[in-house]
Amino acid sequence: MPVIGVGNLALGGTGKTPHTEYLAHLLKDEFRVAILSRGYLRKSRGFVLADSKSTISDIGDEPLQYRQNFGNTIVVAVDRNRCRGVRELLKIKNTPEAIILDDALQHRFIKPGLSLLLTDYRRLYTDDFLMPAGKLRDLKSSAKRADIIIVTKTEKILSPIVKKIILEKIKPTNLQKVYFSYIKYDSPTRFPSLEKTKFEKLYSTIILFTGVANPYPLKDHLRYRCRELITLDFPDHHNYTKRDILLIKKTWEEQFTKHKLIVTTEKDAMRLINSPYLRLLKNLPIVYLSIQVKFHGQDGKNFNRQIIDYVRENQRNSSISSVKDKR
Repeated sequence: MPVIGVGNLALGGTGKTPHTEYLAHLLKDEFRVAILSRGYLRKSRGFVLADSKSTISDIGDEPLQYRQNFGNTIVVAVDRNRCRGVRELLKIKNTPEAIILDDALQHRFIKPGLSLLLTDYRRLYTDDFLMPAGKLRDLKSSAKRADIIIVTKTEKILSPIVKKIILEKIKPTNLQKVYFSYIKYDSPTRFPSLEKTKFEKLYSTIILFTGVANPYPLKDHLRYRCRELITLDFPDHHNYTKRDILLIKKTWEEQFTKHKLIVTTEKDAMRLINSPYLRLLKNLPIVYLSIQVKFHGQDGKNFNRQIIDYVRENQRNSSISSVKDKR
């Protein structure tokens, strides 16, 4: 059946979550889609099928975000053992017709029919080094396993010369397709009310706290909306403690300006939504920013066609095999 793997060679920060959501949005109107994730830092074990009552402890921050954004329109599940996870998904009612494996490039027990490798525009895997000298967790040669390479978080305007330089660095094989994507920020969402709002024209101070691998695009985005940007950087997938929340509150109180705002990422908001310490930030103006993936030029059209054609073709093959098995 159609299985799409999304992954990278680095430790994180290449945009797996928004690209996984992009794939789900692309496919969900035509196919029954499931996202299977490891559920990093969750406290549960084994296979867990997400539902409306799932928390970050049950499924992890990224799967909780998928569930929050898609509701019942797709299936979200977690299992460190991806083979077992796929088998369990095939047992549920309304069996998925396509499965997206989140962060699965290093998972070798399942070979996706289509494998996507993401690499950060400002830190291409070709320019990076293995840990601890760099941020790579896998050999550069592993890029050969990918069918598609996406250069993520590029500038909104990308010149043909820059694209050519990047392609010369990546040196894709004849069978690999390379696409270029960038980030588009949605309107801010009030937290924890989860109501959409709008940025005012210009803030005196914005306090940004993040627990993600590469927050630099968000920092660049916010610098145009304030006179002073104050950042509190926490480790990737950070579990916020009472001390952290008090630090955020203290930073807010120390800014002697009237027009100020607290901003975080959607992923961080998922980690805080059920926190017992969130009450300490009561009545403070906090918003989070969700993001969308956009492709340059014809890349979006060509990428969408490649994905949909793969799923349709393998759906037909799956149906033919099923009929033969019954015979």
